[in-house]
Amino acid sequence: MSISRSLERKAIRFLRRRGYFVEPAERVDNPVRRRAALLREYAIDLVLDVGANVGQFSGDVRGSGYAGRIVSFEPVADAFGKLESLAQHDPLWTVLPCGLGSSDAVSRMNVAGNSVSSSFLDMLPRHAASAPESGYVGTESVRIRTLDAVFDEVRGTARSVWLKIDTQGYELEVLSGAHRALSSIATIQVEMSLEPLYKGGPLFDDVHAVLRGKGYRLTSIELGHRDPHTGQLLQVDGIFHRGA
Repeated sequence: MSISRSLERKAIRFLRRRGYFVEPAERVDNPVRRRAALLREYAIDLVLDVGANVGQFSGDVRGSGYAGRIVSFEPVADAFGKLESLAQHDPLWTVLPCGLGSSDAVSRMNVAGNSVSSSFLDMLPRHAASAPESGYVGTESVRIRTLDAVFDEVRGTARSVWLKIDTQGYELEVLSGAHRALSSIATIQVEMSLEPLYKGGPLFDDVHAVLRGKGYRLTSIELGHRDPHTGQLLQVDGIFHRGA
């Protein structure tokens, strides 16, 4: 066994003893690698990042090798400031200070302590219990646009669009405001809850049924939020694609 391989195994054992799971980045079932492969397979040249927060998803996409345009939408002022700072040195990354929904409006956003769980909807006890740091700490008046209203401008000359929606229970509202845009979007990545986490928010079956009705099929799943006490999976990201 080579010295490098021996050191690698020792490092893996060290991390596992401390509760960290390590897997090779080149494994085909690695979610970042799998998403990167789909971005290439579908020849994506524009990523729309709806509910961008501070740029975690877009940063991952860039890190996985995607070099095309990104347009991120984030309505919460503090998160948007951090997102804007991250994107300012990337000429192909545009950030817009608004959320997306079913109509153009100004609405109240519940701002979460962990930022990523901020939502237009009331948080249910199941979510708060699984992530105490996500509790709401205030509200903020934010602007909402429809994807249909901004799509022609943000699309530009893109031919293959990847729409990512991570809006904490507001997913179907985003899709409701995108009737025209969806005709030009073949790939959608959307967060879906397996248990009720936000009051009135859709569950996995609801989102799946809507997208199936529009001709999309589920092609991949990425595991998301889980209850740290029980291990129960509470959210996943589904990647849907509609072929020609």
